[in-house]
Amino acid sequence: MRLNSRPARAVTRAAALALAAGLSAAPAAAADRLSVVLDWFVNPDHGPLIVAEARGYFADEGLEVEIIAPADPADPPKMAAAGRADIAIGYQPQLHLQIHEELPLIRVGTLVATPLNCLLVLEDGGAEAIADLKGKRIGYSVAGVEEALLSAVLTPAGLTLDDIELINVNWSLSPALMSGQVDAVIGAFRNFELNQMEIEGRPGRCFFLEEHGLPPYDELIYLANPETMDPAVIARFLRATERATQYIVNHPQASWEIFAGTAPELQDELNEKAWFDTYPRFALRPAAFSAGRYAAFEAWLVSAGLVETPLAVETLAIDVTAIPAPTPASAATE
Repeated sequence: MRLNSRPARAVTRAAALALAAGLSAAPAAAADRLSVVLDWFVNPDHGPLIVAEARGYFADEGLEVEIIAPADPADPPKMAAAGRADIAIGYQPQLHLQIHEELPLIRVGTLVATPLNCLLVLEDGGAEAIADLKGKRIGYSVAGVEEALLSAVLTPAGLTLDDIELINVNWSLSPALMSGQVDAVIGAFRNFELNQMEIEGRPGRCFFLEEHGLPPYDELIYLANPETMDPAVIARFLRATERATQYIVNHPQASWEIFAGTAPELQDELNEKAWFDTYPRFALRPAAFSAGRYAAFEAWLVSAGLVETPLAVETLAIDVTAIPAPTPASAATE
């Protein structure tokens, strides 16, 4: 679920930081400034932001958007909660737990509207079904939520966490799998690891979590601090990314060329394959959300024993475009 688990990605840390800085445009006219901290380095998952910047959609909304690649992928939600970023890109499963832990966050938009996470095995590794993983070693990166996700996938196959050996592979998911350190990994992204392994001549197979016991969820979402955010500004940001998504869906090849043209580090086979696997999953209406989807995931967290009582959906996610604009003080006194 974290993009820093992809060490073979072509974008280096220094290059990605430079790229993110270069994508921060400064419109000639005065504009509202908005900082957006990514979940990791610039990659195809962030296509709508990059295309919106490149095609001037942010400027059309009167926005000066600063796109920031974090030094640590655990930082973005904390940065938004602390007011050090206006928006952070995060993950729906983690958001639920963060709000249960009383971190001041709320979902204000969706970037990738389907799960990307999967349970990944080698295609020739002998695991034709999840039940075949009994007694096997499964790698993970973060305790807690990933263990719960794995448990949900194992249960329909008649297995529990006691039936497998968990190994912390310290973010090195596909390398640990390809080297034989583990027999499977949880937390791999189907749009990256599968392509990476195919390119390296070790094809893999994904067991999709939402097909094996887990309720569907939004993989990448926009987070903000509900106490300090400006809903009107965020709504303009989402309009710009919606325009970009529409352009991407209508012109996938041209949009890939725009995206790749922003930095030479993006112009490789892995990023190109990932682009075409990712763009159909972008949220066509980033401001909209399914209350039922968030309620269902809360119910699953309760059933998994991760939380005691479910939270109300309005504490988890909102549609900022539905929030009335404040009445100007001058109008209120007339």
